Amino acid sequence: MKKIILTFAFFVAANFAIAQDAFKADVVKVIEMSGANTSMDAVKKQVLGMIPESKHAEFLKEFDVVISSINDEQVKNFMEVYTHDDIKEMIKFYSTPTGKKIKEKAGVLAEKNMAMQQTIGMQLQGIMMKYMQ
Repeated sequence: MKKIILTFAFFVAANFAIAQDAFKADVVKVIEMSGANTSMDAVKKQVLGMIPESKHAEFLKEFDVVISSINDEQVKNFMEVYTHDDIKEMIKFYSTPTGKKIKEKAGVLAEKNMAMQQTIGMQLQGIMMKYMQ
């Protein structure tokens, strides 16, 4: 009897692990399909422009480690907020022409948003300086 219960528990645990792996793989796919990681490419491009070319390779090694941990956290967040069925529906959407256009334009939007955020940051800094004195 103990062997049957133990076998059943192992079977359930194995199926759960496989389901989680499939869920995680689908989340990674959604992030890629949505272009959500494109903003980091825009940041990388902007920052590389400020670093001497001779140091690009060293910088990119460290940058990629940070980005990898951000990506891992992003996957975890998606898995906490969305169900696997939600993610499957997103994959369907991002496979449509509109979904593909979102990814195609994500880099352009990321660059525009970064410029806008810099402008807002400068405006807010001026306001903060006014009231901090």
